[in-house]
Amino acid sequence: MERSSGILLHISSLPSPYGIGTLGKEAYRFADNLKAANQKYWQLLPLGPTSYGDSPYQSFSTFAGNPYFIDLDLLVKDGLLHKKDLEGLDWGDDPAHVDYGKIYEGRFPLLYKAYQKGWERDKEEVVAFQKEKRWLHDYALFMALKRYFNMQSWMDWEDEDIRQRKSGAMAKYEALLEDDIRFFTYLQFLFFRQWTALKEYINGLGIKIIGDLPIYVAMDSADVWSEPEFFQLDECKKPKEVSGVPPDYFCEDGQLWGNPIYDYDKMKADGFGWWIRRVEGAGQMFDVIRIDHFRGLESYWAVPYGDETARNGKWRKGPGMDLVRVLTSWFHNLSFIAEDLGFLTPEVMQLLQDSGLPGMKVLEFAFDPREPSDYLPHTYSKHCVCYVGTHDNETLVQWEKTVDKANITFAREYLGIDKTQKLSDAMIRAGMRSVADTFVVQMQDWLELGEEARMNAPGTDSGNWRWRMLPGAFDKKLVHRIARCTRIYGRG
Repeated sequence: MERSSGILLHISSLPSPYGIGTLGKEAYRFADNLKAANQKYWQLLPLGPTSYGDSPYQSFSTFAGNPYFIDLDLLVKDGLLHKKDLEGLDWGDDPAHVDYGKIYEGRFPLLYKAYQKGWERDKEEVVAFQKEKRWLHDYALFMALKRYFNMQSWMDWEDEDIRQRKSGAMAKYEALLEDDIRFFTYLQFLFFRQWTALKEYINGLGIKIIGDLPIYVAMDSADVWSEPEFFQLDECKKPKEVSGVPPDYFCEDGQLWGNPIYDYDKMKADGFGWWIRRVEGAGQMFDVIRIDHFRGLESYWAVPYGDETARNGKWRKGPGMDLVRVLTSWFHNLSFIAEDLGFLTPEVMQLLQDSGLPGMKVLEFAFDPREPSDYLPHTYSKHCVCYVGTHDNETLVQWEKTVDKANITFAREYLGIDKTQKLSDAMIRAGMRSVADTFVVQMQDWLELGEEARMNAPGTDSGNWRWRMLPGAFDKKLVHRIARCTRIYGRG
């Protein structure tokens, strides 16, 4: 990766009058501002349809796009909705935070109107789209079934035959739920039409998109229901073990993620075809893929299914270079970043070295005066991506208020600033001037926002993924400030 910089802002965090960020004009405006600010990257979180807790890391499909991001004004422009359809709807009363309950209630009736108007008109294009997206029929059927069974997890569907995908049941429900299957198919057609246009525009500005590939998929997903043979499930299709991370300094019970564990032996015997298809799908959305929880490819923490904490987990050997080699050799048009955070053993560090992928450096982890840190900028090699913080971290303003005072004292000493100077600005400049090839800043940190703007607090089940940037916040003054900082340190 060239010497460059970028900004991390998820689509959901863009301003819009309809309760959540979309693929519409504010996304194009943000891209224009990135260009004016000399940025080369726009980093996003996963774009899939969200399920439990509204987390983009718990999606109903690793391939599909989130219908919430379909822009309603573009549907009006396309003749699929009338402007009056958008009037008088309640999307929530806080423009700085998403109200997912109201989005869920209000968005799908509007999208169904668009489907009713557009299905016959666009049928030929939709059929071609279906042929291109091999995963689409299973996903659309899965979502139609979830609606039929009151949005229960597929493990709790009352009809055992459809849980087990028996041919008679598949034919029965495909006929019974034909309209809903078409509806969810059409939503993906709309999403990808809008996304493709936006991505082409962004790339045309000389900006690349960094996207996240979560290491695991959700148990309640079309991915597990449609291809259970690639997961460690018992004869009842329940997980034998689930994902998490072990207890540590920050969380005495560890983190229980609850995703099903892959059957890597079967995946390897299949030539890792499932992973190839998955990355191929991500490559249609992103130019650079950040492999989430990279250390889990070397060894992963497996917790007995049914446990309420991650304490009783065990380390299991992962696929290592067998999988990494396939992915990096198969996709010559994609670049990868290894999210090598967490408990790193010599084996994990060897895997990173063998992979040749750039790892991550997080400045918020750097300033512990008690011990040396590989996150201090003077320790970097060029072949890495530096972040002030990620979507899982506090904003810089929040971090300064909550971290141990000794860390702040050390940070100011290291950065060469006194108490009259802004620590957040000095942290950003430290990352900018580091030798790291790429430097990424959360938008919240450029805006100097506090606790109210944190995107996610790991280990908590509510209040996450809600922050939104207010209209006009990314103004000309901030664009100029970012552009100037970027030029000074040779990243623009």
